[in-house]
Amino acid sequence: MKIEHIALRVKSLKIMIEFYEQYFGADVSSLYRNESRSFTSCFLRFKSGCRLELMHWPLAETTQGSERVQTYGLVHFAISVGSRDMVNSLTECLRADGWKIVGEPRTTGDGYYESVVLDPENNRVEITA
Repeated sequence: MKIEHIALRVKSLKIMIEFYEQYFGADVSSLYRNESRSFTSCFLRFKSGCRLELMHWPLAETTQGSERVQTYGLVHFAISVGSRDMVNSLTECLRADGWKIVGEPRTTGDGYYESVVLDPENNRVEITA
């Protein structure tokens, strides 16, 4: 069994696509549009085969009392960059470019070497070795 993909509801597809392309080497699928629902999405594929779906759905933000309203979201997701040196290097690159580092590189209690950055819409992305 494996996780097929993780989906994030986002405010700006353009900014989020640029972030994951530039810093994590994601390849972007073509955009899917459903005009009647004001819904747009795309998949980002990473070298490992892992995929992230980015969904822009303004109506979900405004429709109260509907299953469309998301009251609980994703806590974080992790992207492995292969080594401690890469965690450190990417963390410093993101910091230099003005992204907020909310977890400095460290070894966690459960043995991961990681840092944590906020993406353009404040999702927590763990960068792991």
